[in-house]
Amino acid sequence: MSDFESDSSPKGLSRRAVLGGALALGALSCAHPLAASSKAEAGSSGAQVPAAGPSPELEERTVEELQEGLRTGRWTARGLTEAYLARIAAIDPKLHAVLQVNPDALQLAEASDQARRAGQARGALHGIPVLVKDNLASADRMETTAGSRALLGARAPRDAFVVQRLREAGAVLLGKTNLSEWANFRSTQASSGWSGRGGQCRNPYVLDRSPCGSSSGSGAAVAANLTAVAIGTETDGSVVCPAAMCGVVGIKPTVGWVSRAGIVPISHSQDTAGPMARTVRDAALLLEAIAGVDPRDPATQAAKGRPALNLLRVLDANGLKGARIGVVRERLMGYSPETDRVVEEAISAMRDAGAQIVDPANLPHLGEYDADELTVLFYDFKHDLNAYLAELGPSAPIHSLAEAIAFNAAHASTELQHFGQDLFEKAQAKGPLTDPAYVAAREKCLRLSRAEGIDAVMTAHQLDALIAPTAGPAWTIDLLNGDHILGGASTPAAVAGYPSITVPAGAVSGLPVGLLFFGRAWSEPTLIKLAYAFEQTTRARVPPKFLATLPID
Repeated sequence: MSDFESDSSPKGLSRRAVLGGALALGALSCAHPLAASSKAEAGSSGAQVPAAGPSPELEERTVEELQEGLRTGRWTARGLTEAYLARIAAIDPKLHAVLQVNPDALQLAEASDQARRAGQARGALHGIPVLVKDNLASADRMETTAGSRALLGARAPRDAFVVQRLREAGAVLLGKTNLSEWANFRSTQASSGWSGRGGQCRNPYVLDRSPCGSSSGSGAAVAANLTAVAIGTETDGSVVCPAAMCGVVGIKPTVGWVSRAGIVPISHSQDTAGPMARTVRDAALLLEAIAGVDPRDPATQAAKGRPALNLLRVLDANGLKGARIGVVRERLMGYSPETDRVVEEAISAMRDAGAQIVDPANLPHLGEYDADELTVLFYDFKHDLNAYLAELGPSAPIHSLAEAIAFNAAHASTELQHFGQDLFEKAQAKGPLTDPAYVAAREKCLRLSRAEGIDAVMTAHQLDALIAPTAGPAWTIDLLNGDHILGGASTPAAVAGYPSITVPAGAVSGLPVGLLFFGRAWSEPTLIKLAYAFEQTTRARVPPKFLATLPID
């Protein structure tokens, strides 16, 4: 069976389901000074990290709580930034979640404090430290490499739109997170969370378990309280899977709500950036901050004329009452009895909270467009990556996918030490976006996932949302054979370009399990309302304990 079998199959989850969007200590160094080599990380599960690191008062703090502390003078932005940098220095050497800290972070924090003293605070994120995935370009002293050594030294010509929006909101850009290299689109044998630059990112709940990918560092850093909130990117599962396995909230917006300009791409058909946070409210705040129409991303033109998100107004602890929620069982459940148990308890809790549960509300055509999705991604990747790399200046070591392949071959001891680049090579063999094979595959994907898939089921049952387990519990990291994924639910919404949000729902032997809410295009307010009410009803998130391994005999 192909490594790209359907993520809706009980027998396994495709690598597409963990594809990414495509991101000194003392603030003196741009590179993470404590990162071990990826070789050294390969066989080590590491010692247990103390659950309480420096500045324990920051643990599980929400953006609202931090903002209140800034307003009252309990904290300053510089003090918060120093505290998070101290936590990164103490905790991250075993996690490898933070690829680099921003050498200008303290300067940015001081500027934020000065603006606040002058009465110029910009809103909910002003002075709040934020990490972004290392595939979001920043026109500063940080690198933008998608985790690959092939882009070291390449200077971004401008900020990614998302980074620009964060700066405009007054957030402090704390640093960049590790990720599955090239957003997990290099090899079918990849280990989620491994990059040539950062080594293997680890799950803060159990260090020898995968954090999933490709936004592995963002999910792990938020879970471990190394940042208040973070940005991830998703093509198919790369926000929601690491969020679920790291016990946090992740939102994959409708394609078009958030600009992809300046993000190292996989696919303009499916890519989007999205927020990762410990609470639904914080994720909603972050989504509001980064959303917007951008002339550099044509997909965002579809958001023109739509009402402003204003997501905080939909947060209602009683939001499940009267909501019609459909359970997708066929192909999205049944691969893990313990995961199913968590979901059954979640369904019961929603029913008790007043939701009308339609069970089952199965999606037709699941598994029928998997090969077509992969075809689309191959064509898109070659076209989109070449366009991104062509904009880089002469300082960049590579300017095309072909040159990336050649770079990896020439630096095999570091870049190809654990797995190859078969996906790169298959993408390079594809032709232009006018090829009939591409056009037909894209049409089939849209038709089966949208009109004959999500839209059809939601109309037939008059649903507000669909639910399924986001993914099974985290598997053991295996750099020799790659990921061991049981199943997941990201693909229908990913292929359709529709929104999804994962919320902690419970745990299996201490490993977090998330519940995925997904629905029609532009239905973020509805999904966030339901997810928030579910979160408030269940309070299922439990902070990580940084266990070295799972104590199971």
